[in-house]
Amino acid sequence: MSIIRNDEDIQAALQELVRLDPRLAAIVEVAGPVPLRLADPGFAGLASIIVSQMVSRASADAIWRRIVASGPVTAETYAALEPEVIATFGLSRAKAKTLGHLAATISDGQFDLEGLGERDAVEAVRLLTGLPGIGPWTAEVYLMFCGGHADMFPVGDVALQAAVADAFALPSRPQGKILAEMAALWSPWRSVAARLFWAYYAVRMRRNVTPLV
Repeated sequence: MSIIRNDEDIQAALQELVRLDPRLAAIVEVAGPVPLRLADPGFAGLASIIVSQMVSRASADAIWRRIVASGPVTAETYAALEPEVIATFGLSRAKAKTLGHLAATISDGQFDLEGLGERDAVEAVRLLTGLPGIGPWTAEVYLMFCGGHADMFPVGDVALQAAVADAFALPSRPQGKILAEMAALWSPWRSVAARLFWAYYAVRMRRNVTPLV
């Protein structure tokens, strides 16, 4: 299993992606620098990804600033917060419940989040999605950005769908199975392909939609 650790890995993977699919050369040119955006594994990284799923980036950033201001973002610290404090963050009821359960599960030693990076992708996604409130998109993005997994492509991501449609002049956004079939060509570097299309989207739509706050 390949792991993305630094910008050199990103550059090497981009070269390999262009070799696998020459159409990507034009997309690389438009996208410009493709950021690594690798965060440490653990509660803070997963919590950040969960918060990033707000309707607007500004709302997600504001909520994350309040969480960070409340103290160290660890499972133990978050689990100890009073409900009145959590209510000031601005989380939806569902996200507050997800983060609360996640913090309690990790702090009680029932789930080894940091150890997921050593598991294969299928098993790691299965374990993560077994947690309440954690869906495939959240699991895949966590493994990409906090575990360094090199071969993930979150096909449910609307920005990725839009970016691929724009890049290849498709009549509509490819969803689910269709996008997965397209992304299969970019294996074993699908996580870098996803980073490339997010960067492309940011240039074309002038919006940063990378799923981290």
